[in-house]
Amino acid sequence: MATEATLERTAQVQAAAPAAAPLLEVEKVTLQYKTKEHLVTATYRVSFEVFGADRFVLLGPSGCGKSTLLKGVAGFMSPVEGTMRLRGRVIDGPGPDRMMVFQEFDQLPPWKTVKQNVMFPLRVTGKYGRREAEERALAYLDKVNLTKFVDAHPHMLSGGMKQRVAIARALAMEPKLMLFDEPTSALDPEMINEVLDVMVALAKEGMTMIVVTHEMAFARDVSDEIVFLDKAVLVERAPPCEFFGAPRTERARRFLARMA
Repeated sequence: MATEATLERTAQVQAAAPAAAPLLEVEKVTLQYKTKEHLVTATYRVSFEVFGADRFVLLGPSGCGKSTLLKGVAGFMSPVEGTMRLRGRVIDGPGPDRMMVFQEFDQLPPWKTVKQNVMFPLRVTGKYGRREAEERALAYLDKVNLTKFVDAHPHMLSGGMKQRVAIARALAMEPKLMLFDEPTSALDPEMINEVLDVMVALAKEGMTMIVVTHEMAFARDVSDEIVFLDKAVLVERAPPCEFFGAPRTERARRFLARMA
Protein backbone atom coordinates (compact mmCIF):
# COMPACT_ATOMS: atom_id res chain seq x y z
CA MET A 1 0.00 0.00 0.00
CA ALA A 2 1.32 3.44 -0.88
CA THR A 3 2.39 5.61 2.04
CA GLU A 4 1.30 9.22 2.46
CA ALA A 5 4.83 10.30 1.52
CA THR A 6 4.68 8.27 -1.68
CA LEU A 7 1.28 9.67 -2.62
CA GLU A 8 2.45 13.20 -1.91
CA ARG A 9 5.57 12.71 -4.02
CA THR A 10 3.49 11.26 -6.89
CA ALA A 11 1.21 14.28 -6.76
CA GLN A 12 4.22 16.60 -6.84
CA VAL A 13 5.70 14.82 -9.87
CA GLN A 14 2.38 14.92 -11.72
CA ALA A 15 1.95 18.59 -10.94
CA ALA A 16 5.44 19.35 -12.20
CA ALA A 17 5.07 17.30 -15.40
CA PRO A 18 4.72 19.43 -18.53
CA ALA A 19 1.27 19.55 -20.07
CA ALA A 20 0.84 17.77 -23.38
CA ALA A 21 1.51 20.06 -26.31
CA PRO A 22 -1.46 20.75 -28.58
CA LEU A 23 -1.57 18.90 -31.87
CA LEU A 24 -2.97 21.97 -33.63
CA GLU A 25 -2.51 25.63 -32.70
CA VAL A 26 -4.58 28.32 -34.40
CA GLU A 27 -3.38 31.73 -33.27
CA LYS A 28 -5.16 34.98 -34.17
CA VAL A 29 -5.91 33.72 -37.68
CA THR A 30 -7.60 35.97 -40.22
CA LEU A 31 -8.64 34.36 -43.51
CA GLN A 32 -9.95 36.24 -46.52
CA TYR A 33 -11.18 35.40 -50.00
CA LYS A 34 -12.30 37.42 -53.01
CA THR A 35 -15.62 37.37 -54.76
CA LYS A 36 -16.34 39.25 -58.00
CA GLU A 37 -17.33 42.32 -56.01
CA HIS A 38 -15.82 42.08 -52.53
CA LEU A 39 -12.93 41.02 -50.38
CA VAL A 40 -14.55 38.85 -47.70
CA THR A 41 -13.06 38.43 -44.25
CA ALA A 42 -14.15 34.89 -43.41
CA THR A 43 -12.44 34.64 -40.01
CA TYR A 44 -11.01 37.44 -37.89
CA ARG A 45 -8.25 36.77 -35.33
CA VAL A 46 -9.58 33.33 -34.37
CA SER A 47 -7.56 31.35 -31.81
CA PHE A 48 -7.92 27.84 -30.38
CA GLU A 49 -5.95 24.64 -29.76
CA VAL A 50 -6.77 21.01 -30.52
CA PHE A 51 -5.08 18.23 -28.58
CA GLY A 52 -4.54 14.63 -29.62
CA ALA A 53 -7.73 12.52 -29.57
CA ASP A 54 -9.90 15.65 -29.28
CA ARG A 55 -13.29 15.69 -30.99
CA PHE A 56 -13.63 19.36 -31.88
CA VAL A 57 -16.84 20.76 -33.40
CA LEU A 58 -17.26 24.10 -35.16
CA LEU A 59 -20.80 25.47 -34.99
CA GLY A 60 -22.41 28.63 -36.27
CA PRO A 61 -24.81 30.04 -38.84
CA SER A 62 -24.15 29.69 -42.55
CA GLY A 63 -21.50 32.11 -43.76
CA CYS A 64 -19.85 32.55 -40.37
CA GLY A 65 -16.47 31.21 -41.53
CA LYS A 66 -16.54 27.58 -40.36
CA SER A 67 -15.74 25.92 -43.68
CA THR A 68 -13.15 28.55 -44.58
CA LEU A 69 -11.41 27.97 -41.26
CA LEU A 70 -11.34 24.25 -41.96
CA LYS A 71 -9.80 24.91 -45.38
CA GLY A 72 -7.13 26.98 -43.68
CA VAL A 73 -6.26 24.13 -41.34
CA ALA A 74 -6.16 21.78 -44.34
CA GLY A 75 -3.66 24.12 -46.00
CA PHE A 76 -5.88 25.12 -48.93
CA MET A 77 -5.84 28.76 -47.80
CA SER A 78 -3.16 30.87 -46.15
CA PRO A 79 -3.96 33.36 -43.39
CA VAL A 80 -3.43 37.06 -44.02
CA GLU A 81 -2.79 37.38 -40.30
CA GLY A 82 -1.85 34.89 -37.59
CA THR A 83 -0.40 31.39 -37.75
CA MET A 84 -1.54 27.79 -37.73
CA ARG A 85 0.82 25.09 -36.50
CA LEU A 86 0.53 21.32 -36.57
CA ARG A 87 2.83 19.59 -34.11
CA GLY A 88 4.75 22.85 -33.79
CA ARG A 89 5.32 23.34 -37.53
CA VAL A 90 3.67 26.13 -39.47
CA ILE A 91 1.03 24.90 -41.90
CA ASP A 92 2.05 26.14 -45.34
CA GLY A 93 0.02 23.89 -47.60
CA PRO A 94 -1.88 20.60 -47.78
CA GLY A 95 -0.29 17.47 -46.41
CA PRO A 96 -1.10 13.81 -45.67
CA ASP A 97 -1.08 14.56 -41.93
CA ARG A 98 -4.43 16.39 -42.44
CA MET A 99 -7.14 14.79 -44.54
CA MET A 100 -10.45 16.45 -45.33
CA VAL A 101 -13.88 15.06 -46.21
CA PHE A 102 -15.97 17.63 -48.07
CA GLN A 103 -19.68 18.37 -48.27
CA GLU A 104 -19.94 17.15 -51.84
CA PHE A 105 -19.94 13.36 -51.87
CA ASP A 106 -19.72 13.03 -55.66
CA GLN A 107 -15.99 13.70 -56.06
CA LEU A 108 -14.82 10.14 -56.71
CA PRO A 109 -13.40 9.51 -60.20
CA PRO A 110 -16.27 7.59 -61.85
CA TRP A 111 -14.01 5.37 -63.97
CA LYS A 112 -12.32 3.87 -60.89
CA THR A 113 -13.82 1.20 -58.69
CA VAL A 114 -14.32 1.82 -54.99
CA LYS A 115 -11.11 -0.06 -54.20
CA GLN A 116 -9.18 1.85 -56.85
CA ASN A 117 -10.46 5.16 -55.50
CA VAL A 118 -9.03 4.36 -52.07
CA MET A 119 -5.80 2.99 -53.53
CA PHE A 120 -5.18 5.99 -55.77
CA PRO A 121 -3.72 8.49 -53.23
CA LEU A 122 -1.67 5.70 -51.65
CA ARG A 123 -0.08 4.93 -55.00
CA VAL A 124 0.39 8.57 -56.03
CA THR A 125 2.53 9.29 -52.97
CA GLY A 126 4.89 6.48 -54.01
CA LYS A 127 4.94 5.27 -50.42
CA TYR A 128 3.10 2.02 -51.10
CA GLY A 129 3.45 -0.66 -53.72
CA ARG A 130 0.37 -1.97 -55.49
CA ARG A 131 -0.11 -4.99 -53.22
CA GLU A 132 0.29 -3.06 -49.99
CA ALA A 133 -1.95 -0.25 -51.24
CA GLU A 134 -4.62 -2.80 -52.14
CA GLU A 135 -4.39 -4.44 -48.71
CA ARG A 136 -4.73 -1.07 -46.98
CA ALA A 137 -7.64 -0.07 -49.19
CA LEU A 138 -9.52 -3.27 -48.39
CA ALA A 139 -8.83 -2.88 -44.66
CA TYR A 140 -10.20 0.65 -44.54
CA LEU A 141 -13.19 -0.17 -46.71
CA ASP A 142 -14.00 -2.91 -44.23
CA LYS A 143 -13.73 -0.30 -41.49
CA VAL A 144 -16.51 1.73 -43.10
CA ASN A 145 -18.62 -1.35 -43.87
CA LEU A 146 -18.15 -1.36 -47.64
CA THR A 147 -16.41 -4.69 -48.18
CA LYS A 148 -19.20 -5.90 -50.47
CA PHE A 149 -18.78 -2.93 -52.78
CA VAL A 150 -15.02 -2.85 -53.40
CA ASP A 151 -15.45 -3.61 -57.12
CA ALA A 152 -18.42 -1.31 -57.65
CA HIS A 153 -18.16 2.03 -59.46
CA PRO A 154 -19.32 5.28 -57.81
CA HIS A 155 -22.51 5.57 -59.89
CA MET A 156 -23.68 2.33 -58.26
CA LEU A 157 -23.46 3.79 -54.75
CA SER A 158 -25.77 5.92 -52.64
CA GLY A 159 -24.61 9.32 -51.42
CA GLY A 160 -23.94 7.95 -47.96
CA MET A 161 -21.85 5.13 -49.38
CA LYS A 162 -19.82 7.58 -51.46
CA GLN A 163 -19.08 9.62 -48.36
CA ARG A 164 -17.91 6.47 -46.58
CA VAL A 165 -15.59 5.75 -49.50
CA ALA A 166 -14.22 9.29 -49.12
CA ILE A 167 -13.68 8.66 -45.40
CA ALA A 168 -11.91 5.37 -46.10
CA ARG A 169 -9.69 7.08 -48.68
CA ALA A 170 -8.73 9.75 -46.15
CA LEU A 171 -8.15 7.27 -43.30
CA ALA A 172 -5.90 5.10 -45.46
CA MET A 173 -3.37 7.93 -45.46
CA GLU A 174 -3.16 7.61 -41.65
CA PRO A 175 -3.55 11.33 -40.95
CA LYS A 176 -2.91 12.90 -37.57
CA LEU A 177 -6.02 15.04 -37.99
CA MET A 178 -9.31 14.38 -39.80
CA LEU A 179 -11.33 17.35 -41.04
CA PHE A 180 -15.03 16.95 -41.83
CA ASP A 181 -16.81 19.81 -43.60
CA GLU A 182 -20.53 19.12 -43.12
CA PRO A 183 -20.20 15.61 -44.57
CA THR A 184 -23.92 14.87 -44.21
CA SER A 185 -25.37 18.17 -45.45
CA ALA A 186 -25.95 16.96 -49.03
CA LEU A 187 -27.37 13.58 -48.03
CA ASP A 188 -30.95 12.40 -47.89
CA PRO A 189 -32.14 12.00 -44.28
CA GLU A 190 -32.03 8.19 -44.34
CA MET A 191 -28.36 8.25 -45.40
CA ILE A 192 -27.12 10.62 -42.69
CA ASN A 193 -26.84 8.06 -39.91
CA GLU A 194 -24.67 5.67 -41.91
CA VAL A 195 -22.03 8.42 -42.20
CA LEU A 196 -22.45 9.66 -38.63
CA ASP A 197 -22.10 6.10 -37.32
CA VAL A 198 -18.67 5.84 -38.96
CA MET A 199 -17.64 9.18 -37.48
CA VAL A 200 -18.82 8.15 -34.02
CA ALA A 201 -16.80 4.94 -34.29
CA LEU A 202 -13.70 6.94 -35.27
CA ALA A 203 -14.20 9.25 -32.31
CA LYS A 204 -14.43 6.28 -29.94
CA GLU A 205 -11.15 4.96 -31.36
CA GLY A 206 -9.41 8.22 -30.50
CA MET A 207 -9.15 9.83 -33.92
CA THR A 208 -8.44 13.55 -33.61
CA MET A 209 -11.04 15.39 -35.64
CA ILE A 210 -12.46 18.80 -36.36
CA VAL A 211 -16.04 18.67 -37.59
CA VAL A 212 -18.18 21.38 -39.14
CA THR A 213 -21.75 20.21 -38.79
CA HIS A 214 -25.37 21.16 -38.25
CA GLU A 215 -26.07 17.79 -36.61
CA MET A 216 -26.67 19.02 -33.07
CA ALA A 217 -27.03 15.54 -31.55
CA PHE A 218 -23.61 14.55 -32.89
CA ALA A 219 -22.07 17.79 -31.61
CA ARG A 220 -23.61 17.35 -28.17
CA ASP A 221 -22.95 13.65 -27.69
CA VAL A 222 -19.59 13.10 -29.39
CA SER A 223 -17.55 16.31 -29.15
CA ASP A 224 -15.08 17.26 -26.44
CA GLU A 225 -15.33 20.94 -27.21
CA ILE A 226 -17.56 23.32 -29.13
CA VAL A 227 -16.35 26.46 -30.87
CA PHE A 228 -19.18 28.77 -31.91
CA LEU A 229 -18.47 31.28 -34.68
CA ASP A 230 -20.57 34.18 -35.88
CA LYS A 231 -19.72 36.88 -38.42
CA ALA A 232 -16.10 35.68 -38.72
CA VAL A 233 -15.27 35.83 -35.00
CA LEU A 234 -15.10 33.23 -32.26
CA VAL A 235 -18.05 34.06 -30.02
CA GLU A 236 -18.01 31.20 -27.54
CA ARG A 237 -15.93 28.13 -26.70
CA ALA A 238 -17.02 25.53 -24.18
CA PRO A 239 -17.48 21.82 -23.46
CA PRO A 240 -20.72 20.54 -25.04
CA CYS A 241 -22.51 20.15 -21.71
CA GLU A 242 -21.96 23.84 -20.99
CA PHE A 243 -22.61 25.10 -24.50
CA PHE A 244 -25.88 23.22 -24.91
CA GLY A 245 -26.91 23.45 -21.25
CA ALA A 246 -26.10 27.06 -20.43
CA PRO A 247 -24.60 29.05 -23.32
CA ARG A 248 -22.91 32.21 -22.11
CA THR A 249 -23.82 34.51 -25.00
CA GLU A 250 -27.16 35.68 -26.28
CA ARG A 251 -26.00 34.97 -29.83
CA ALA A 252 -25.37 31.30 -29.01
CA ARG A 253 -28.73 31.05 -27.25
CA ARG A 254 -30.55 32.36 -30.33
CA PHE A 255 -28.66 29.95 -32.56
CA LEU A 256 -29.55 26.94 -30.42
CA ALA A 257 -33.18 28.02 -30.20
CA ARG A 258 -33.42 28.05 -33.99
CA MET A 259 -31.70 24.66 -34.29
CA ALA A 260 -33.99 22.99 -31.73
